[in-house]
Amino acid sequence: MTGTPLGTSGTPGSPLRVGLVGYGLAGSVFHAPLIAATEGLALDTVVTSNPERQQQARAEFPDVRLAAGPDELFDRAGELDLIVVASPNKTHVPLATAALHAGLPVVVDKPVAGTAAEARELAALAEERGLLLSVFQNRRWDNDFLTLRKLLAEGELGDVWRFESRFERWRPKPKGGWRESGDPAEIGGLLYDLGSHVVDQALVLFGPAAAVYAESDIRRPGAETDDDTFIAITHAGGVRSHLYVSATTAQLGPRFRVLGSAAGYVKYGLDPQEAALREGHRPGPGWGVEPESLWGRVGAGESPVTGGGRPEPTLPGDYPAYYAAVAKALLEGAPNPVTALEAAAALDVLEAARRSAHEKVTVTL
Repeated sequence: MTGTPLGTSGTPGSPLRVGLVGYGLAGSVFHAPLIAATEGLALDTVVTSNPERQQQARAEFPDVRLAAGPDELFDRAGELDLIVVASPNKTHVPLATAALHAGLPVVVDKPVAGTAAEARELAALAEERGLLLSVFQNRRWDNDFLTLRKLLAEGELGDVWRFESRFERWRPKPKGGWRESGDPAEIGGLLYDLGSHVVDQALVLFGPAAAVYAESDIRRPGAETDDDTFIAITHAGGVRSHLYVSATTAQLGPRFRVLGSAAGYVKYGLDPQEAALREGHRPGPGWGVEPESLWGRVGAGESPVTGGGRPEPTLPGDYPAYYAAVAKALLEGAPNPVTALEAAAALDVLEAARRSAHEKVTVTL
């Protein structure tokens, strides 16, 4: 659904009041700062039972209300206009379901669910209730992704034949926690974590997947779930996407390497917005801009490492655009920036990748 105009539960013209469930990495680094920076939204309540995180939230947002559990939030649903679910993956479906039943629009961090079927059930419930259900896929607003979309729209690369995307890290020792748990109920591992990003980007750029092949390994001593995974997608339109997510990469490859009939685009380095948010910086003038030394290159016939091609100015990254679009969807009925059905299509690919890696087969969708 595109979303229907929503009046605030406060006075006319007042910002939409947001309840944020979870104040770990996702809640404190991404959601809370971006919500607070968005015109038309106000961070009203943070839900966390952790005393240190409660103290952190109050220090960063002195006017915020605190709740120890989501039930407190739903008990006063009439005082809120939007729920954001940024809690561990296994809680996404039950909390989003509860929010929708409480009559509240909801934003859910990725992955929205553990299966595509669950994502489609949530989408159907939101449609039935006439409520916005949006999925936080912030990396559609990465600087390199926005730049690549511009190059494709302008036809700079010709017909794209292969899209290589890498989200690689060097973390030789597991950090622990639910994201690295081997319990399937936790929906951990890199396939569903970073894989949610790279698959979503590939589908946005090149359309539906027709076939999926994957290799997935547990490399590090003591690791319980996948930490080195490769996904190959054959898109219905003919493009092949080769996607890498890894915590075991001692030498990092290019973030993007896109090969077309006229030219290629190679870009190294991660978008700077996550690092800026982690360091406590907030959106403002100059947000999302990277130095010229990190620009990618467009060309043909020579390696960018040896000076081949021309520098391509990287567009500024724009994570704030996601919540601005959510606010516009709620207040004006504008389109939902990321629908649950789009997230379900990505989950179709992730489920196929898991099956492919386990059974050593190519899965047709």
